Amino acid sequence: MGIWVFKGADLLTHSAALYSVYIDAFCAPPWNEDAERAVEFVGRLPANVRRPGFTAALAFSGQEVTGFATAWTTLSPFPTDRCYPQAAAGLGPDRTVDWLCGAREIDELAVRPAARGTGLAADLLEAVTEDAPHGRSWLLTSVGSSRAVAFYRGQGWVQATHPAPDGKGIVVFLGPRHPARALTVPPL
Repeated sequence: MGIWVFKGADLLTHSAALYSVYIDAFCAPPWNEDAERAVEFVGRLPANVRRPGFTAALAFSGQEVTGFATAWTTLSPFPTDRCYPQAAAGLGPDRTVDWLCGAREIDELAVRPAARGTGLAADLLEAVTEDAPHGRSWLLTSVGSSRAVAFYRGQGWVQATHPAPDGKGIVVFLGPRHPARALTVPPL
């Protein structure tokens, strides 16, 4: 098994494989996404590969893509689409700018079910964050997936936001080398 890192449009030659991995990873519990979300993800790729700091890592087993991660630099002003407003609300305006803008943002991390528990996801995460600006990397995930939350914690990421007690919503995690990680408040 090998991991290849991509910094731009060369990734697009693997769009069909990324679609297939996305379906395998996210169309089952706890995510329960439909195929349309995979179509949207692949549809965003041509624009995403042009983002500043774009990097992707693909894991191959022979010719088959078994996992991937995509990331880029979060620009300022902080985005207001997708789940970004929830992240900004959880951190507040100053921490959002100080901690997230200019940092490496992990957009997606996905592995096929057969590759789970092999260390592949950790290797992909490291591949897209190893050259993060000043060690600053971050991501969003759903609290609906206790497995994802436990995985990121196990990789040394720290939870920077804490959703409502009903267990819904998203959380921001700061990477293991992010300088602001010491400023976070642990969950209750």
